[in-house]
Amino acid sequence: MKSHARILVASAGAVLLTGCSTLGLEEDYIGGAPPASGQSAGPLDPEGPAGDYPVVIGPAYTVDGVTYTPEDALNYDEVGYAVRDIDAGPGVTAAHHTLPLPSYVEVTELDEGRTALVRVERRGPMKGNQLLALSADAMAQLGIASSAPVRVRRVNPPEVERAKLRSGEPAPLRIETPEGLLTVLRRKLPEARTEASIRPAPVESPTPATTPAPERPTPATPVAIAGYYVQAGAYSERARADRVAARIGGQVYPAGRLWRVRSGPFATAAEADRDLARIRADGFGDARVVRED
Repeated sequence: MKSHARILVASAGAVLLTGCSTLGLEEDYIGGAPPASGQSAGPLDPEGPAGDYPVVIGPAYTVDGVTYTPEDALNYDEVGYAVRDIDAGPGVTAAHHTLPLPSYVEVTELDEGRTALVRVERRGPMKGNQLLALSADAMAQLGIASSAPVRVRRVNPPEVERAKLRSGEPAPLRIETPEGLLTVLRRKLPEARTEASIRPAPVESPTPATTPAPERPTPATPVAIAGYYVQAGAYSERARADRVAARIGGQVYPAGRLWRVRSGPFATAAEADRDLARIRADGFGDARVVRED
């Protein structure tokens, strides 16, 4: 009789173990099915879905006197200025002060409305008050130079696009933002601090009244005619745009609250390409050819 009882207990234990396996109560493995019997789980694939986890928020920190508190803001949508992250490796990535790591954003350059999907992987920028720092690949895809005005909007892209960014490949560009929305976004841009605005004004000693000097005539604003141009960059400060124009032998063209620096016009794309090589060799690696009709 006791022998029959032991057999029944063993059979019940086997059925219970089988039921646990059927219900999926064994250990869970992120990013795929559990390993087969006798096999180890092995390392998780950083380029697979598990590469987006764990998501890190982190504590508050201070940069140049400003304290940033990271948070999981699902509807984040801000405008500001982007700088180049010289410490970033290959890939379309960014550093941001408060968004979760990693997370995904659409970055729109506010000159022509080009929009790219970018993976936020680091904290920063760690100097100045810019909105975010972009890798060289991200700036190249957007066609912008450092200190370019941008819109940053958090998104939840499909896995196929996440996988591209995790593997270092760019995702396809989004549809360009219409000019009407760009105009609205440019009006929201914060005023960029210049060297003159943060220096105290000098105290002038009283001087005898003199005849005021005649005003200098304002230079005529150039008008872009049809043809090909090489655009070295777009800047929010006219003084900086003037310095770049003098360096490359180009001209400054107004575009809303921005100042575009271009050389040209050229009659053919081949001529513009030759000048593009010259300007990039002079340090403007994000320069590009544009066409005015």
